[in-house]
Amino acid sequence: MNRHQHRPLKILHVLSQRPDATGSGIYLQAMLREASDRGHTNFLLAGVPSGWSQRLDGIDDDRCRFVTFSSDAIAYPIAGMSDVMPYESTRFRDLSPDDLKAYETAFARGIRAAAVTFRPDLIHSHHLWILTALGRHLLPDIPMVTTCHGTDLRQFQTCPHLQGQVLAGCRGLDAVMALSAEQKEEIVQRYGLLPEKVHVIGAGYDSRRFVQSTKPDPQPVQLIYAGKLCRAKGVPWLLRALSTIEAPDWHLNLVGGGSGEEQARCLRLAERLGDRVTVYGAVSQPRLAEIMARSHLFVLSSFFEGLPLVMLEALASGCRVVATRLPGVTAVMDGLDTDAIDLVRPPRLRNVDQPLPEDEGRFQADLKQALVRQIIAAGRQPQIDLRPVAERIAAFSWGGIFDRVQAVYDAVGG
Repeated sequence: MNRHQHRPLKILHVLSQRPDATGSGIYLQAMLREASDRGHTNFLLAGVPSGWSQRLDGIDDDRCRFVTFSSDAIAYPIAGMSDVMPYESTRFRDLSPDDLKAYETAFARGIRAAAVTFRPDLIHSHHLWILTALGRHLLPDIPMVTTCHGTDLRQFQTCPHLQGQVLAGCRGLDAVMALSAEQKEEIVQRYGLLPEKVHVIGAGYDSRRFVQSTKPDPQPVQLIYAGKLCRAKGVPWLLRALSTIEAPDWHLNLVGGGSGEEQARCLRLAERLGDRVTVYGAVSQPRLAEIMARSHLFVLSSFFEGLPLVMLEALASGCRVVATRLPGVTAVMDGLDTDAIDLVRPPRLRNVDQPLPEDEGRFQADLKQALVRQIIAAGRQPQIDLRPVAERIAAFSWGGIFDRVQAVYDAVGG
């Protein structure tokens, strides 16, 4: 059976936060688009802020239902799967029992309404967390699969008081989809799931949008960081490392949003670099593709990642890469025969985003060395040869990813 000959399904997609932002939102939109292209019918339940309005790929407006935060239903901003989101948000660890009850009540109403209206054959939720557990409890007879994005594993660690209710629901899932083999092992260990229920699927990038084109003159070498402006992404250490590099000449394109004091701190550090930094804020995928197309070097300084889609986008756009050696990164990069990639050992952490003080100096120095190596290389050879990595990149196209997702749908009886 080829990729377009599966039984058409009615799929209810469930995401607790904005479907147009962060990695899980990009992943969700790709699932909507690919499922629609394969003949499936989509319905979406997602969390959004008051006043939000956005058209999404792969689904009509009348097949979307939203739970609105900062409203009568839920008084506080979106409870984010990361503690620092690129928009106003609330941390799960800060929710009171009444806050949590309002969250569950609003989403339970949305789940029940979607089930009655749409009568789905299959539920595809995102994150092994509260909403997924709630959906499994409310609709136990509908096949349900969940994509883990990594941020859920962090919430599981930082919110031990919520682990019981999460485990009670998530252990009843029909299948879980992991981003990497390392993540699968962590899911099995933390959630007590059978290994055969957890499938390594990976994550993808939009191969139609992120393509290599002719790079500009490398005077200066154009660097790009794209992600949240926060400590967990290593942004302060990246900016401090760059501040010590006088030559060769470079310019940083700083792309991404954030919130609160962490974002403000990153922007203060960026301001000290003067005209060597352009701050974009959060941008659309087409705009990101444009910036990547004219950048020579992509930097990912994170302390924690699931499988970084933005790194795939950068590599497909012909960017050199400097990244921390994390499991999700090595799942993509290991074994590639190219000098266009430099991986840096991350610092040891005392919690999910706090480096040990004795490792901070070493990490910043290693990051600087890798940056200097790749800036020099970009100056000599701005156009990299993608042939050594082409086969690896192709495996992470969304079409290839959805082939594996479809196999999971088939396995659970969707």
